[in-house]
Amino acid sequence: MRLRQGDYARETVFADDPVEMARRWVEAGGRRLHLVDLDGARDGRPANMAAVNRIVQAVDVPCELGGGIRGEETIEELLEMGLARLVIGTLAIKQPDWFRSMCRRFPGKLVLGIDARDGRVATDGWLETSEIDALDLAGRFADEPLAAINYTDIATDGMMTGPNTAAMAAMRGSVAVPVVASGGIVTVDDVARLAEIPMAGCIIGRALYEGSLTLPEALAAAGDE
Repeated sequence: MRLRQGDYARETVFADDPVEMARRWVEAGGRRLHLVDLDGARDGRPANMAAVNRIVQAVDVPCELGGGIRGEETIEELLEMGLARLVIGTLAIKQPDWFRSMCRRFPGKLVLGIDARDGRVATDGWLETSEIDALDLAGRFADEPLAAINYTDIATDGMMTGPNTAAMAAMRGSVAVPVVASGGIVTVDDVARLAEIPMAGCIIGRALYEGSLTLPEALAAAGDE
């Protein structure tokens, strides 16, 4: 399922079998899957671990998961499950020292998820907006052994209006950490523009489900790197 601008009241269910959908994207050429536990993000604890585990066991590509990851034991359990990377956002803001310690304990396994509304960081499944500037937050953790930063522009997420390339370029230019773009990617041209910045990658959801571009087209626009 997908939301519009992170609004749980504006959800669209595209399929009722997440495992079959995961297989579909891998068969189409996907080399990495981005998974989100929407219930976990909202409730502050993992809520779909059984479904996530089935996906990980069903496909042979690296999978990353975000949503509701708020403790060390949860990190250990999810990595042992076979997930390649975990996205953490809320606790990076609320418990920065804890997040730093987790980055150092699990180097190259954690992704800093920065979800911004008008340049300010949103937390708790996008239900709360802080006063923290997105670029400032990235800078606080730029020296930690992060796998990447996933940067989402909430205003464009799920809206099929095109990505906020200016915001993405600003984030990309502010840190040496690989930055993955998310939000509003609709067409092959959108992917190509993000590749030119260059972003380390981009997360595509609704556009693939609604068919405004295909995964092979997106991969070709992104290039081999």
